[in-house]
Amino acid sequence: MFVPPHVDAAVLAHRLPASPLTRFAPAPTGRLHLGHVLNAATVWGVAAAVGGRVLLRIEDHDRDRCRPAFEAGILEDLDWLGFVPDEYSTDAFRAGPCPGRQSDRDTIYRQAVESLRGAGLIYGCDCTRREISKSSAPGAQSGELWYPGRCRRRALPIEDGFGWRVRMDPGVERFDDARMGAQAQDPALQCGDMLIRDRHGNWTYQFAVTVDDWRQGVDLVIRGEDLLASTGRQIRLARLLGRPSPPVFLHHRLLMKSADRKLSKADGDTGVRDLRAQEWRAADVLSAALRA
Repeated sequence: MFVPPHVDAAVLAHRLPASPLTRFAPAPTGRLHLGHVLNAATVWGVAAAVGGRVLLRIEDHDRDRCRPAFEAGILEDLDWLGFVPDEYSTDAFRAGPCPGRQSDRDTIYRQAVESLRGAGLIYGCDCTRREISKSSAPGAQSGELWYPGRCRRRALPIEDGFGWRVRMDPGVERFDDARMGAQAQDPALQCGDMLIRDRHGNWTYQFAVTVDDWRQGVDLVIRGEDLLASTGRQIRLARLLGRPSPPVFLHHRLLMKSADRKLSKADGDTGVRDLRAQEWRAADVLSAALRA
């Protein structure tokens, strides 16, 4: 089992659900790099240690940035590295439409929207990023947009050409991260009313991942600590959608390019494809990710 640094293995096991379903969920906006390998090793390692299973999900909700070639490369790299999912094999994605691919789940997302619409929690929005960027909130992270609720009462249509937002009323979400301990977040102060579909018809990350984790039965989410701030709003949204209890979250350390900059897909020197071209073995790539 790969245990993130500074985590006691016994405490970690105590905090996790029994026989959980977790997931590895790359976005095909680029190729896999060592940061993804660290996440995959943590996901599969923890699942193996506690008798869990791993679901593979391709998060291609952003139609402007995702490419089939990147998805194909991700699947090939996973096979080469030896990461075998328990649900939705790499061949299932290659065969065509697959329930693990977000672009094949539009019907599921629309069903979730209807439940929010029926509860009066969703509304149309015509605000631009430039307009929203002029607002700020004390709970928002640096660089994060905070929406002040300008369109809440304007009765704009919930249709193509408009953003769709979910009300995030004030209130603190408390949860225990399996590695980082007790957390408290107020989505109303962090992000304001959540955008779930943009004016171009793209489902947002926050919405798609929350719906998928619920509908696919994921009860353990293992991801990098850069996504810790998204957790409270995802717990809130899941409850509004009808999920009775949230998954357990485990946020692991990141691989850093520098003291304040994490690895990204632009860092070609850490790309799995590039390392393979340099005749690295799969074991060497895994060791580099876990050692960095």
